Amino acid sequence: MADSLRKVARLARRGRRVDLSHPARSPLGSAVVNCVVYRDGIREKAADTVEESVARVRKHGHRGFVWLGLHEPTELEFARIAELFGLHPLAVEDAVVAHQRPKVEQYGDVLFAVFKTVTYVEHAELTATSEVVDTGEIMVFAGPDFVVTVRHGRHGSLGLLREDLESDPRQLAQGPAAVLHAIADHVVDDYLTVTDALQNDIDHVESAVFSPQDGRGGDAGRIYQLKRELLEFKRAVVPLDRPMNRLATDPTCSVAPGIRAYFRDVSDHLTRVTEQIHAFDGLLDSILQAHLAQVTVAQNEDMRKITAWAAIIAVPTMVCGVYGMNFQHMPELHWTFGYPLVMAVIATACFVTHRGFKRKGWL
Repeated sequence: MADSLRKVARLARRGRRVDLSHPARSPLGSAVVNCVVYRDGIREKAADTVEESVARVRKHGHRGFVWLGLHEPTELEFARIAELFGLHPLAVEDAVVAHQRPKVEQYGDVLFAVFKTVTYVEHAELTATSEVVDTGEIMVFAGPDFVVTVRHGRHGSLGLLREDLESDPRQLAQGPAAVLHAIADHVVDDYLTVTDALQNDIDHVESAVFSPQDGRGGDAGRIYQLKRELLEFKRAVVPLDRPMNRLATDPTCSVAPGIRAYFRDVSDHLTRVTEQIHAFDGLLDSILQAHLAQVTVAQNEDMRKITAWAAIIAVPTMVCGVYGMNFQHMPELHWTFGYPLVMAVIATACFVTHRGFKRKGWL
């Protein structure tokens, strides 16, 4: 309960802010969202260029660090950044190309982490073509005196996260590892938000399937679409489990022991999300199987009704077929009560047959 209240309060605080970290407002280049120097957890006056910011930090003996934020840089734009910070070519290629699997790799004293960002797409009504989750990516290079974040996708802005960190200089003073933790915590918190929203969609579909009043309860397309969107969410979350465990437990990673404890908390939250995703997957399988069973039962009901009516109609068809053969020696044709008697026999046989099928529940 306390965690929920803190989360609500944090979201409320964020809702009153304006994110100024936008490429259109940045004087540093089309791909550069922001470039800030921090010393002892305090934000310093912005420099004119990225090179100047790096020189300012290294001039004072690495007491601070540079946080450079990029949004979908081109290969040419990122080449200058990679040379300036000495980034590994393999990591640079991953950062530019995007569509990477969540991971954590270490190149010398630089940690390279890939996170999949996920946001819930609001929709008035779930249909067979509704987009439920939208994914993006955040790549983080955390070195001794710098953090370079590369964001891909339409969401996942880190401007508000930067403000939260700047409001806690003591945490920010712990260096680039603190920023890496804050980003990981931010991403996993979004996973929890998406999980809650998906729970509502799954509950709605489940109620629709088992509700006889809902005419759309038999729409398998909605169930299958929700399962596909859940699979996309699963691809973003599940592979992150091992990297988070590594950041929380591996002493070879360049993460201070004090920060490593915070990664354990993030890893616990991620485990919770992973367990819920597996539970949702199993639940959707059960809902889909229940729907298919309902369809089969409905088809059997229809076939029984068709069979019953065919049997009822077979009685007058047979009688009329016999008397429609036009034989000359048919005594009933010349009898005064022949026609009424045949009609009475047909009506009685149809009534008895209908009554028998209705008693068995076929009609």
